[in-house]
Amino acid sequence: MRSRCAFDCRHLVCRQVLAIITLAGFLLPSADARAAAPSGQVLPGLDVLVRDGFKQLAGRRVGLITNHTGIDRNGISAVQLLHDAENVDLAAIFSPEHGLEGKLDVSRIGDTRHAGTNVKVYSLYGATRRPTPEMLEGLDALVFDIQDIGARFYTYISTMGNAMEEAARHDLEFFVLDRPNPIGGVAVEGPILDDGKQSFVGYHMLPIRHGMTVGELARMFNAELKMNLKLTIVPVEGWRREQLFDVTGLTWINPSPNMRSLTEALLYPGIGLLETTNLSVGRGTETPFELFGAPWLDGKRLAEALNRAETPGVRFAPITFTPDASVFKGEACSGLRIQITDRSDLEPVRVGLEVACQIRRLHPDDWKIDGYARLLGNDAVFNALKQGKSAAEIEASYQDDLASFLKRRQKYLMY
Repeated sequence: MRSRCAFDCRHLVCRQVLAIITLAGFLLPSADARAAAPSGQVLPGLDVLVRDGFKQLAGRRVGLITNHTGIDRNGISAVQLLHDAENVDLAAIFSPEHGLEGKLDVSRIGDTRHAGTNVKVYSLYGATRRPTPEMLEGLDALVFDIQDIGARFYTYISTMGNAMEEAARHDLEFFVLDRPNPIGGVAVEGPILDDGKQSFVGYHMLPIRHGMTVGELARMFNAELKMNLKLTIVPVEGWRREQLFDVTGLTWINPSPNMRSLTEALLYPGIGLLETTNLSVGRGTETPFELFGAPWLDGKRLAEALNRAETPGVRFAPITFTPDASVFKGEACSGLRIQITDRSDLEPVRVGLEVACQIRRLHPDDWKIDGYARLLGNDAVFNALKQGKSAAEIEASYQDDLASFLKRRQKYLMY
């Protein structure tokens, strides 16, 4: 059973979130925004830009940071739309991890040209992870349009942050075509990244599940990192913070090769933490992040322990699987499949911590725990895990920091 301390701490955070939403009217869609979007329809920033005749970018020579997720509700790419706009000059394209088409799962991607427009595509996941002065030469502005999934270590927000820094350094305007957070904008979970541990998988001091859109994150980055960037957010219309992606009416496009469903996106903030250790998280199977395991793992025993812990919103079933790629490729793994039983009760970071604590208890010699620190990004939590603390104890330890983050983020929220 969950400890009363952990229960009270989590519900204190929930009450603080609700208080923020209630007291700060600007967090909810304005009457104008609700009227602008057709009833029940969510319009991403790209659709708003098109509807408004590209007036926000009029007369500018722009570089577009995007990938295959940058499409409007009709499936037309931001590349094509900006290229065809009479009042916009699309001069360069920049692609993030996995490339412009989102199909590459490699460590380095080269520059190319866009087949339909012949515009140069600069890779920001190759020789450099930020635009260089040569790439930015002649531009007036950078435009960002990529679908994020709501976890601190998903690298698209790091690409955005790096590009914002360079835009500020070169006196360029920066536009974010906002999109919904697919796993919702209310729940916030996990320890805050330690200052000094910033990296490409941890751009800023955020919790693991930040509950913000890319536009809101851009506002936070600009202010808290003192970029002094001329920043414009083209907002989503018709989206409410409590909405998950499958109620938006938008088409799910795998934002990366192994992020294939909303279920996987929901589990990713917790299960993704495991993949820098000697565990398979299902890469090389049909359902990454919905399962995990290893040849050395006792899946049946672990499933029994996790189900006894009564982690909210999930059940665990022992399975065997053989990945055809990534960790333990071609090796039979004993593991667990995760079933989400109640999305409204699901706390994915708590799920991930419970899994880590139980594996540490059952397999202290087999699990190479040191790799877990990389994405976790918090020394106090990592040390507590190594010391054998329970998930409830660990979770309770960072609730004050999480409450402080909620206050920090309040001023940047737009919906």
